[in-house]
Amino acid sequence: MRALLSLALLALLTSCGARTTTMTTPPPEPTTTPPTTEIAAGPPRPEDVPQVGSVQVGLAGATEPDVVRYLLVRTAYAGRLAPDGSWLSFRSSITGEPQLWTVSSEGGWPEQRTFGQSVTFHDVSPAGDWIAYGTDRAGNEREGFYLVRPDGTHERELLPPSESFRAFGGFSRDGSKIAYATTDGSSDRFVIHVVDLASGQDREVHAGGVGYYVAAWRPDGGALVIGEIRGEDANDLHLLDLASGELTTLFAPREEPSTYSSIEWLPDSSGFYLVSDQGRDFAALAFVDARTRALSFVETPAHDVEQVAVSHDGRVLAWTENTGGRSTLQVRDRRTNRAMPIPADLPPGTYRIAFAEHADVMSIDVSSPRVPGDVWIWDLRDRSLRRATRSTLAGIDATALVEPEHVDFPARDGETIHGLLYLPPGERTSLPPVLLNVHGGPTAQARPAFSAVQQYLLARGIAIFDLNFRGSTGYGKRYARLDNQRSRPNAVNDMADALDWLAGSGRVDASRAAVMGGSYGGFMTFAALVHFPDRFRAGVSFVGVSDWVTALEGASPQLRASDRLEYGDIDDPGDREFFVQLSPITHIERMRAPLLVEHGANDPRDPVSESDRFVRAARAQGVEVEYLRFPDEGHGVRQLRNRVHMYRQIAAFLERHLR
Repeated sequence: MRALLSLALLALLTSCGARTTTMTTPPPEPTTTPPTTEIAAGPPRPEDVPQVGSVQVGLAGATEPDVVRYLLVRTAYAGRLAPDGSWLSFRSSITGEPQLWTVSSEGGWPEQRTFGQSVTFHDVSPAGDWIAYGTDRAGNEREGFYLVRPDGTHERELLPPSESFRAFGGFSRDGSKIAYATTDGSSDRFVIHVVDLASGQDREVHAGGVGYYVAAWRPDGGALVIGEIRGEDANDLHLLDLASGELTTLFAPREEPSTYSSIEWLPDSSGFYLVSDQGRDFAALAFVDARTRALSFVETPAHDVEQVAVSHDGRVLAWTENTGGRSTLQVRDRRTNRAMPIPADLPPGTYRIAFAEHADVMSIDVSSPRVPGDVWIWDLRDRSLRRATRSTLAGIDATALVEPEHVDFPARDGETIHGLLYLPPGERTSLPPVLLNVHGGPTAQARPAFSAVQQYLLARGIAIFDLNFRGSTGYGKRYARLDNQRSRPNAVNDMADALDWLAGSGRVDASRAAVMGGSYGGFMTFAALVHFPDRFRAGVSFVGVSDWVTALEGASPQLRASDRLEYGDIDDPGDREFFVQLSPITHIERMRAPLLVEHGANDPRDPVSESDRFVRAARAQGVEVEYLRFPDEGHGVRQLRNRVHMYRQIAAFLERHLR
């Protein structure tokens, strides 16, 4: 929440900055256990979590498949090619938790390479000898760093898990070193380190500051590009000379913070491509000359550029653009300045791209409602496109999965608001009920990717409106900042205005509506139920903020770097009173609709106490509350047995109150 995104900055914010949840799976058929009672001292008691072996999947081809079948849909993502493009590494939760896998680029049976705690990131060494990866402890986001051979036969521990927050900064171009940013466990300051992989020497190269991270290595190995977070949707950019230790500021606009992300150097270190919205509303493709340090725009479409990739020899330039949430791929030959044709059989969806380190081969992560997540490999040498991974749909008919329609509607103040409308398949004799889904972030975007919970509810006859309230990304910088600081209540009002528009559309029954969201979307769910108590029949909140005073005071170091610009200054008396009034728990006496709450006890972004207190307060008002409080999860639910239990509960809860 409080921010799974494509641009480098947004990826950083998602993994170690913004309040966002990582739940991308479906709903479940719950037990009829009544709301649990509180323990005298301590949090409200969660329901018991059954073993996954007790779950019945149901039969393939059933008219209304069981939710567990949707949960068993598997994805492959985060494709990273070997330097010569001969094999692909990726992550998948096929075992029940995210682990690292490899597969030949020619296809074949994938091999699992890690077997321990959930893998949180990975990267392939440019030398091809190691794959770096990270794990934390039960979702606490304090990662340890490891190396594993591509064949999985040997591992090294680079940095054991500790109380420090870390952000991986990638391999040097020759594969001999890695860089990372880390707190010391007692402050918000991130210090920049470089580790020599041969000797194991770990040295501090810069004292850093609040919200510092490594954005890229310069190809010659002599410098690092350093990002400094400026709110949830902006950053400054610096260049750190590793020989002298001198930090030179490249871009740090004071009056209008801007985005500088997806840094891709030319191989001769003469400059780099990037995505930037400096002086613009929409992020564009730009180039920075290393000698003059001047930024010039290369492509300026009327929508956001998402990501950049440059081939190993600098000949091919590729980038993706975001149009209404879907990605389009653009590729150009830099020698001729001509566009290269995109393979016609590349499926539509959202993309993430990366070149092999020493070959003209590109990996393309693809996700859409009908492609839950797989990786394609495009060999530019012979223009062949191959599907490298084949994730299972668990017996679900892909043609029954619903694609959304992108819609716009006016808010009460005239602002245009955006969203994705999913309508249940098949013929209907009456208008369907609707679930208003609100994403985390808030600097994130509802995009047409696979969601198990959404597709299950659609199959059950419930429409979904995936709302991109003001403050969402993908619609320009101005739109992303419309909810900053004292303007935040306007985003809350967007939920009621969405229901008004849905009612007027004549396509759903907006009188039978529920609201659901995770992280920042969890706050929005709480807010919807207390500010519009007559509009929603039920709500589902994952890892949400209920009290902005306690949430901002207890925020992790990753969040504090951006919170002041995004929300305001908790130490300012005026802002503090605003946070009190913004907090859903302040208005708990207005709440009436039934509520289901999930929270992981190890959540470092939104402490579990945020849900504990809200659950207690809601129950004290006589509100029906189901509470799933997982002791082995953090800011999201990774483990299959927990996901199955949680989504069974959610599915039955929503069906009961909407149908």
